[in-house]
Amino acid sequence: MTIQVLDARHDASNGYKVDVSRGDRVGRVSSEWFSRPDDERFLSLTDLGRTVRERSERSRTRTVESALIHVEASRSDPERLSLILPGAAAPIAPTHWSFGQLASLVGAPAAYLRQLPAALAGINLQYGLTSHRAEQIKTFEIEEGRVELRAVTGPDYGRIHDYELIEAIQRIAGNGTGDTRWKVPGVLDWSTGIYNPRVDVSKDTTTLYASDRDVFVFLVDDLNPIEAGRLPDGSPDLFFRGFYAWNSEVGAKTLGIASFYLRAVCQNRMLWGVENFEEITIRHSKYAASRFAHEAAPALLNLADSSPQPFLNGIRAARERIVARTDEDRSEFLRRRGFSKAETGKIIDTVLAEEGRPPESVFDFVQGITAVARDKPHQDARLDMEAKAKKLMDRAA
Repeated sequence: MTIQVLDARHDASNGYKVDVSRGDRVGRVSSEWFSRPDDERFLSLTDLGRTVRERSERSRTRTVESALIHVEASRSDPERLSLILPGAAAPIAPTHWSFGQLASLVGAPAAYLRQLPAALAGINLQYGLTSHRAEQIKTFEIEEGRVELRAVTGPDYGRIHDYELIEAIQRIAGNGTGDTRWKVPGVLDWSTGIYNPRVDVSKDTTTLYASDRDVFVFLVDDLNPIEAGRLPDGSPDLFFRGFYAWNSEVGAKTLGIASFYLRAVCQNRMLWGVENFEEITIRHSKYAASRFAHEAAPALLNLADSSPQPFLNGIRAARERIVARTDEDRSEFLRRRGFSKAETGKIIDTVLAEEGRPPESVFDFVQGITAVARDKPHQDARLDMEAKAKKLMDRAA
C-alpha cells in the first residue's frame, strides 16, 4: 500500500479528487455556520483575537455576597431590571444570558421571571438572592456605554478567556488565512467530486466565529493532502488534517478541541469523510486555567507538529487484516460484535455496492458500518454504531 504526504504545489491550483462516501459525516461546523449572523463572522484570526481580547480587557471579575445584591426595577422602563452590587459605582444591567444564569443559581425559573413585570420579577429574584445557600457568586462585568453583567457563576468558576484560546491557536495558525499550513477550508464541488482548497475568505465562507457568549474556530491543513492507499478505481484516497475548537468565557460552553482527518468540506461547512476523530474538553472548574495550560494549549502545538504516520499505519493495518472470506464469516464477524441481523445485511450490501466486492478486511467493515450509521435517524443509534466502528479500527491498529 502506498502512503505519501503530497506537496501542495503538485495539484493545489486544480484541487483534489476525493471520495466523500467513505468515513463519517460531522455536522458541528455546519451548525455553527448556519446559526452565525454577519457580526459574529470574522475574516482572520487576527481580527477575531483583537475583538475578544479588547472585550476581556474591558471586563472585570469580582466575588460578592449574594445577600448584599440589591435588585432594582426601573420606573421608567417596566421591563428592565438592574442590580446594585456591593462597591459598584452604578447599577449593572444583566444581559439575557446573565439573567438566566443568575436565576438558575438561586433556583428561580428564568423563563417565568421574564414574563413578569420587572417589579414582580425583581421581588422574586431578590428573595432568591437573600436566601441563596451558597452565599457567594462571581460576576463578570463590562462597560460599554453602560455597565453590563456578562456572566454570573459560582465562586469556584475557573474562567478561561476566549482570547487565551484564540492566541493559542494563532501560535500554530497565524491569521488563519494561509500564512501557515492551517487555514479556513476550501469548498467541495459536488458536480465533479473535486475539493478546491483555494477559496477566498468571506462572510459566506469563513469558519472563524465569536459572539458575546463564545468563540468557535475551524481550520484545516488542506494544501498538504495525505495519500492513504487507493480507491477501487485506482485513484489515491486523499485526506487532510483538520481541527475545531470552542470556548465560552461566560459559562455557556466548556472549552474543547476536536482533531481529525477529513476528505472534504462543502459550501455549508459539513465535514465529509471524517476519520480518527478525537476530542478533549475542559470544564470551567476551579483549576480550569491550569488544565488549559497543561492540556489544551500543548495539544494544539502537538497537532501542528504531529506526523500522520500513526493514522496511516492504522489504516494500513486495517486494510491488511483480513477477517472474513465467506458470507458465513462476514455475518458471524458482525453479529459477534453486536450488530443485528438487519444491520449485518445492510453493512455487507453497502460495501458490495460501493467497492464492487463483499467486505473482507477490517477496513472494509469499518467503512460499511460508518456508511450505514449515517442513515440512522436517531443520534444515539448512530453514535453507538460509530463507536463500534472506531473500536474495530483501534483494535486493528
